[in-house]
Amino acid sequence: MTKKTIKPEDRVWDKASLETLIKAERDCIDTCFTRLDAQQTPCRFGAEGLCCRICYMGPCRITSKAPRGVCGADADTIVARNFLREVAGGTAAHSDHGRHLVLLLKQAAEGRIADYVIRDERALRRIAKSYGIEEAGRTKEAVALELADLLLKEFMLQEDTLSTLRLSPVRQQAIWRGQSVTPLGIDRMVVESLHRTHMGVDHDYRNILLQAFRTALADGWGGSRIATQVSDILFGTPSPVRSEANLGVLRKDTVNIVVHGHEPELPEMLAIAARDPAMQAYAKEAGAAGITLAGICCTANEILMRHGIPVAGNFPQQELAIVTGAVEMMLVDVQCCMPSLPDVARSYHTEIISTSDIAKTVGTTHITLNRENPLATANVLMRRAIDNFKNRDPGKVFIPDVKTPLVAGFSVDAIKYMLGGRFRASFRPLNDAVIQGRIKGIVGIVGCNNPRMQVDAYINTLTRALIGQNVLVLKTGCAAIASAKEGMLRPEAALEAAGAGLREVCEAIGMPPVLHMGSCVDNSRILEAGTEVVLEGGLGDDLSQIPAVGVAPEWMSEKAVAIACYFVASGIDVVLGHPFHVAGSDNVTRFLNEETRELFNASFHVCEDPLRAADMVIDLLDRKRERLGINRKAERKLYDMEDRRKLDV
Repeated sequence: MTKKTIKPEDRVWDKASLETLIKAERDCIDTCFTRLDAQQTPCRFGAEGLCCRICYMGPCRITSKAPRGVCGADADTIVARNFLREVAGGTAAHSDHGRHLVLLLKQAAEGRIADYVIRDERALRRIAKSYGIEEAGRTKEAVALELADLLLKEFMLQEDTLSTLRLSPVRQQAIWRGQSVTPLGIDRMVVESLHRTHMGVDHDYRNILLQAFRTALADGWGGSRIATQVSDILFGTPSPVRSEANLGVLRKDTVNIVVHGHEPELPEMLAIAARDPAMQAYAKEAGAAGITLAGICCTANEILMRHGIPVAGNFPQQELAIVTGAVEMMLVDVQCCMPSLPDVARSYHTEIISTSDIAKTVGTTHITLNRENPLATANVLMRRAIDNFKNRDPGKVFIPDVKTPLVAGFSVDAIKYMLGGRFRASFRPLNDAVIQGRIKGIVGIVGCNNPRMQVDAYINTLTRALIGQNVLVLKTGCAAIASAKEGMLRPEAALEAAGAGLREVCEAIGMPPVLHMGSCVDNSRILEAGTEVVLEGGLGDDLSQIPAVGVAPEWMSEKAVAIACYFVASGIDVVLGHPFHVAGSDNVTRFLNEETRELFNASFHVCEDPLRAADMVIDLLDRKRERLGINRKAERKLYDMEDRRKLDV
């Protein structure tokens, strides 16, 4: 059988990635795309969730001839257990990120770290007040310390429910209590999930799946929400900022340093070091015109939102950035950093530096961030990258001349300010636009990219289709970067591609039709925005009633599974660009795609075609508008004097 040849243009969507991928093939560089080809046909048992390897009586595979494993577990139990373990893994990843930030906040409040300060005191006091902490008349350090202690308890709670749940609509909390999915401490939920899925414990697929939603809620309304809140306090609440995206942000004449991963602590210090006149002078002494700091993946989103630092690319472009031959150093920490990076870097002069003690990779140089003097670590790394500039091989350098302007940094606070100004900040204008039909609804498009699909194609096709039908799109993570490269994060995109109603709103406010809200952990901002819509009134009493849908088009990680689950548990339908590994159980599939609607008023929908997915999203929004009684066109009438008298006002 002849193996099908996949052309480079069928693998990636944007021109910069295409040109660099062709160079990678010419340079004989192994990338995620060629490794995908080498995998050939994926394991069917794994793809359907029917492989169980949690004990050493197996591994067991469920077939028609062997409908149960050695212990007696059937397809429903095995598929549900595997699914819960994915949710637990995703919850642990995002929530552990949040824990590290809370510990950093505590250290900063205690004055143990000189370089990290409370940058947004207004956010600190607002957030502390939302947790019932008295902040008036107290120093910011005292308030921060009490808040840090409260948030650390969120991870350790054994009997009490999470305090962060109280930030959701009241009716939402009642739904969770009614379905017995209200989470306790974040750590307890992850540990309990692993316990339940141990051999010989929980075998009822429904009970297992309910625990998956319970654990996911501990992420979305717990760990992730905490991470976003503390990041805003320490590094500043994002507000709209201009920048650029794609591999073309790298420059031939500068030292290029790329940060990749998810932890913002070191990149924040690098942003300071890169602007230091002494460091710029050191780069010029090395023969460079200056320093270019750029980001990949969610670290890119963190420093983009707060500093306007350009984005070199999203998840599948991490290897391609090295293939340009122009990157002196790539710094990696946790999550989504491919272990292949040192292998790719061997063909160029790029040095790969790992900085997290929980994320070491063979072939990298490991340098631990000095928490007591982080700026010193940033300066050491910056000088090391500059010293590597002389090792660059000009013959291997190729930077695609492709970059696109963007506007990012739309925190909920920033959106409220744009809608109402400093003294009347409110979601009222947005709610009114939805009620009047100028905006059909709100869609959150989130998640990673997956080399099994043409990278960025589904995301961008779906986004264009939705904004053309007057849907306001909120984005995070690598999906947001896809839109940035496509030019949809510019205010001008409203004039070029938005429907008449959405265009009118965007023109009046001066915003893009696609709002960049942050990294993947910042999906909690989308839930926060939805809560603001509910609290503003006129569009329902909980998140399931507002015209809102979530979409994960090209997702690939366990974090995405957890995110999707906490969206559905919060009452927001989720469309998946490809299915979970649950096809081996009709009962589990039916539970996730149908029965969850009875529990949470939302469910999963799978659609592998972006245009059909757009139709599906519009249908879901229209149904919600119908239930609210707002799915009608308002008649526009010019009143004469007689009409005005009849109004009797």
